[in-house]
Amino acid sequence: MGCPPTRYRCAAESLLRRLRRDGDLPRLHPLVDLGNALSVRCAVPVAVLDLARIGDDLTVRPADGTESYLGLGGDSEQPAPGEVIFADQGGNAHARRWCHRQSGTSAVRAGTTEVLVVVEAMHEGAAPTVRRMLDALAAALDELWRVPSRTALLTADAPELAVPVRTG
Repeated sequence: MGCPPTRYRCAAESLLRRLRRDGDLPRLHPLVDLGNALSVRCAVPVAVLDLARIGDDLTVRPADGTESYLGLGGDSEQPAPGEVIFADQGGNAHARRWCHRQSGTSAVRAGTTEVLVVVEAMHEGAAPTVRRMLDALAAALDELWRVPSRTALLTADAPELAVPVRTG
């Protein structure tokens, strides 16, 4: 991604380092905790985004430098031009450096009702790893919360996921 790897660690690596240091992972929200557990188990970044807080389409693209990013600590930033972000049409960056830094804007909260979970891997053999993670996530959602889920594996040949329009 063009970032120094020891300065900008991927989300999974940061979680693994924290687990090794503290012996436990932070407890944030049951669904985020599930995503973090999957991330640590497979050493692959997982982001959980509140769909109600994302305006229109979400696109993975290079930043043009005008987007707004709200850090989880409440600090406002602008991604550097060329940095890979998840952006909506309103100019909000919901994740930076692919999904390695999630935004406070679309962070899951107590009132969250619909989420988009992104499992991101581009290493050799990534597709089967991501598929296993998606299957495990769907099984956990069914077992723990009895909620419907839908999974899709995006690739260069199939780069889009249509999310049904939310009502209410």
